[in-house]
Amino acid sequence: MANEIKNLANHGRETYAVYYGDDFVLKRPLPTFNDAAKTSWLAKQHRTKQIIDDIRSINNPLYNVPAMNFINDDEYQILEERAPGEPLTAIVYNNLSKRQQFEIINSVASFLVDMNELKPIGEIQKYKLAKDIKFSRLDNFIENKMSLWFTKTEVCEMAKIRDNIGTFEYETRLAWSHGDLNPGNVLYDAKTSKLSFIDFAEADYKFIYRDIFAPLQIELDIYKRVYETYCQLHNKSLYPMPSIKNESLREIMKYRIMAVWLRRFIKAADDLRINPSNQKSIDNNREKIFFMRKQMENFINLEKQFSK
Repeated sequence: MANEIKNLANHGRETYAVYYGDDFVLKRPLPTFNDAAKTSWLAKQHRTKQIIDDIRSINNPLYNVPAMNFINDDEYQILEERAPGEPLTAIVYNNLSKRQQFEIINSVASFLVDMNELKPIGEIQKYKLAKDIKFSRLDNFIENKMSLWFTKTEVCEMAKIRDNIGTFEYETRLAWSHGDLNPGNVLYDAKTSKLSFIDFAEADYKFIYRDIFAPLQIELDIYKRVYETYCQLHNKSLYPMPSIKNESLREIMKYRIMAVWLRRFIKAADDLRINPSNQKSIDNNREKIFFMRKQMENFINLEKQFSK
């Protein structure tokens, strides 16, 4: 076994891989953690293991959730199964056959239903989308900094987008959710054509459309098809879901997509430097501004698409 593993240097926000084999990963908290941070880390791992065990107990053959095999509290170690495959990016997805793409859509929808129905579904309530977004950072950028790099027309357009998203409310329910469905947390194995869902650290009760219209489905442009499949699979006696043609649902789709793009816009804005000190910072600013203009273009095109 020792010959199958190797030492790694890559670090995450709280965890790094000590050993990485063909079938498993051994992880520990970051070496900089003190005793209190390590204790907190262990508590998160125990919670995550329970979440993983719960979804694995459904034993749905349409997707894979790698097991967390054990937690060694004394040594601050966890041993996890290694998820096969590569991140499910748009490039990977678009190079697959129609049949494989159909299987992916079915797998994602099945996983969403299984997660949502693991625990009791909440009652309908009003939810303000702005709660999902760091609006104070966005407001500060638009009002105080954006004009340094963007035209007056662009600043006004972005302020309008902010106001529309900031005031949007919709009816929804709390449901047990993964909470972080992005291409990095969904791996595709070309050998088996199977998906693996990983990183359940953010799993909790979330408002139901968050996972259904998550970054993964938006990047792959499969959110409508995933939603339609979800509606076919879910237990209708537990909670009804509106038709894809429902006007309120279309508004929810539009603004949930905008929220994903807006979070990326805010992150790019945070990285801009007012007085870049070197060429690297100048190039970084140029790259971020180009990216942010692309997001604004996406907003405008999405409005046109949903107005049809």
